Amino acid sequence: MHELISQLLRLYLPAGAPVPEGLEQHLDGRMTRAFDLAHGGAVRAIVIPFDRQPQANGADPWERLCEAANALQGELGLPAPAVSISGAAGFRLWLSFQEPVPAAIAQEFLGQVVAAYCPGVALPQHGVLALVELPPCLNGATGKWAAFIHPGMGASFADEPALEMPPPPAAQAAFLQGLESISQEQFRHALAVLARGAGTAEAETQAATDAVAAPVPAVPAVPPGLLLKDATLEDIVRLLHARNIEPTFRHLLPPR
Repeated sequence: MHELISQLLRLYLPAGAPVPEGLEQHLDGRMTRAFDLAHGGAVRAIVIPFDRQPQANGADPWERLCEAANALQGELGLPAPAVSISGAAGFRLWLSFQEPVPAAIAQEFLGQVVAAYCPGVALPQHGVLALVELPPCLNGATGKWAAFIHPGMGASFADEPALEMPPPPAAQAAFLQGLESISQEQFRHALAVLARGAGTAEAETQAATDAVAAPVPAVPAVPPGLLLKDATLEDIVRLLHARNIEPTFRHLLPPR
């Protein structure tokens, strides 16, 4: 159980916050409660539900999830998300961020992902700020278990995305151990790709600007008296890297 809690803290729960009260009892089935993935107006994770919906025109939730998961990785360049069964009639995709993302930006990202890759998905009323029942847990409506699963197992749960018995905590932890969170660079890239898909260059620029930017490193001080003519190639490259500029050195100096 300790390793499972560690993985949930690593991937989904607010960074630096204490272990939520009742988490262990929730995971072992003594109670079921919803947890807050947000802290200070920012979120560590996004959960996308794939339930059977009338507006989905009969499309299978598992097939829709697979299409979305493949697009997140193949088109947006994001790491593989976790997959869970709901204990009732659907599946969930779990996206984790290395650094908390402001809720407004995360909500805009979620809306763009749904519009582009899984239209018809019914999002919770409060969007990315909705409380979430972390797997594994008992589904209060069905009395069956929600749980993380290996993506290769998903088709076997297409008819009933639920477990009759509680899953072993060690196996649940193992499904999460190999997962990576979305880095700030990956997130900015995904926002830019989504903006290009919407056909708005202005939106692309704004998305990249508004995204949670990595702290800009301090530019190293130039030693007193160091003029450009005195700088070595290493000095110039180091200074450009500090300003997030990648030198190409493709240009040739004209002959004297």
